[in-house]
Amino acid sequence: MKKEQVAHCRFSVWYPLFRTVTIRSVILPLPDNVKEYLLDDGTLVVSGREDPPMHAQEGSDDAEEIQWSDDENTTTLKAPEFPEFTAKVEEAISSLGGSVFPKLNWSAPRDAYWIAMNSSLKCKALSDIFLLFKSSDFITRDLTQPFIHCTDDSPDPSLDYELVLRKWCELIPGAEFRCFVKENKLIGISQRDYTQYYDHISTQCEEICRSIQEFFKKHIQYKFLDEDFVFDVYRDSRGKIWLIDFNPFGEVTDSLLFTWDELTSGRNLKGEQSEEEATEQDYPVFRCTNSKVTVQPSPYLSYRLPKDFVDLSTGEDVHKLIDFLKLKRNQQDDD
Repeated sequence: MKKEQVAHCRFSVWYPLFRTVTIRSVILPLPDNVKEYLLDDGTLVVSGREDPPMHAQEGSDDAEEIQWSDDENTTTLKAPEFPEFTAKVEEAISSLGGSVFPKLNWSAPRDAYWIAMNSSLKCKALSDIFLLFKSSDFITRDLTQPFIHCTDDSPDPSLDYELVLRKWCELIPGAEFRCFVKENKLIGISQRDYTQYYDHISTQCEEICRSIQEFFKKHIQYKFLDEDFVFDVYRDSRGKIWLIDFNPFGEVTDSLLFTWDELTSGRNLKGEQSEEEATEQDYPVFRCTNSKVTVQPSPYLSYRLPKDFVDLSTGEDVHKLIDFLKLKRNQQDDD
């Protein structure tokens, strides 16, 4: 995998070429000060949040128990503000219907969905986006090591980072598929959410494979900038295929139900399908989770924190926060 191939998979490079077959999106340049804020390892304070202050009722136990420190040495953390950038983001979100799916040049913060109040990547404000981005290893990799798995020694291409806002669509995980292309030939299709079993995929695999192959030949083949690449698609309830994203053909991209050795060498790729059959029909190898026995935990679970910690950090459960403050006060009294 070469650096040029990674650069070609940037959203702003491929989106103009395939605008008519993908989800409507807005691309905004990412200012340097916003990039620095996203990479700041300090305490997570989300810029742009407008959470209403919470007031305890007079005479209540909460009002008696919680006492905020008046120590003049106490430092209040304040997030930086980006008024001009915020205005552009708000305008873009409004133009896309009020809810968006955010990403950077390559990656979306899929590993950080758990920290959002709605446990989703659905964002309605810049603060929602910042919370996800600052909690995501995928976003950090985009910003710091975009060419980490590249094998060539050429200089890194110059990059302008961008915030990509995609119109929010309720996509069913069981309708997403990842497609692997080598030498401009579609060689493999994998169920995207391979940790789950979907009955409709097993029963409609031939039809799904055929529709994706037709979409590839009509809209993708020979139109992308490289001959080796990976693309993701969504098949809606009417059977229509939508392009979701492009990824480099290499280890930086999850091979899902394939291995990269199979995809690069062709060994064991055919499986139960005979070589002659695959060649004559010019069909890719299609793989899906075909048994409930093989269902696995989500690969993103390893990025999660304990729920109690998340509730405390987001303020989602006020009672847990009150109990935590009481506990800290009792500990101080014991000391």
